[in-house]
Amino acid sequence: MAKEIERKFLVKDHSYKELAFSRREISQGYLSTDADATVRVRICDGEAWLTVKSRNRGATRGEWEYPVPVEDARAMLAECCGMRVIEKTRWCVDAGDDLCWEVDEFHGRHAGLVVAELELPSEDTPFVKAPFAGDEVTGRPEYYNSSLAS
Repeated sequence: MAKEIERKFLVKDHSYKELAFSRREISQGYLSTDADATVRVRICDGEAWLTVKSRNRGATRGEWEYPVPVEDARAMLAECCGMRVIEKTRWCVDAGDDLCWEVDEFHGRHAGLVVAELELPSEDTPFVKAPFAGDEVTGRPEYYNSSLAS
C-alpha cells in the first residue's frame, strides 16, 4: 500500500513564485469526500488520474493513484463531481534533500487561499521550513482539498 506523508502550511507571502522551478494548472473534483475513502479525479498537463485516499493518521494516510483517459476524467468532473471541483495553480519549489514544496494557489470561490505542502519519506524526516511557509495546518480538515471542494 502506498503512503502519503505530508506536512501542510498556510503561505504568508508570494516569494514562492520567484523560487519556483515549475508551475502547473490543476482541475480536480471529488467523487467521494468521506474521510475514510476520499476519491478524486485530477487533470493536469494533459494527463488524468483517479486517486483514493484513506483517513489521515497524523501526517500519514494511504494513497492509491491510477491513470485514466483525460476524456473520461473530463466526463467525471462534469457528470459526477457537481460543485465539488477546485481549480488551482501548483508551484513547485526545491526544498533540498530531494524534497519539493508544492504550493497551491486556489482559484474561484477559494481565491486568495495559498497552501504549501511538503511530502516526506517519514513523519520524523527533518526539513527546513520555507521562508514563505506560515502557520502549520497539517491535520486540520478545513484545509484538505476534499473539504475545500465541498
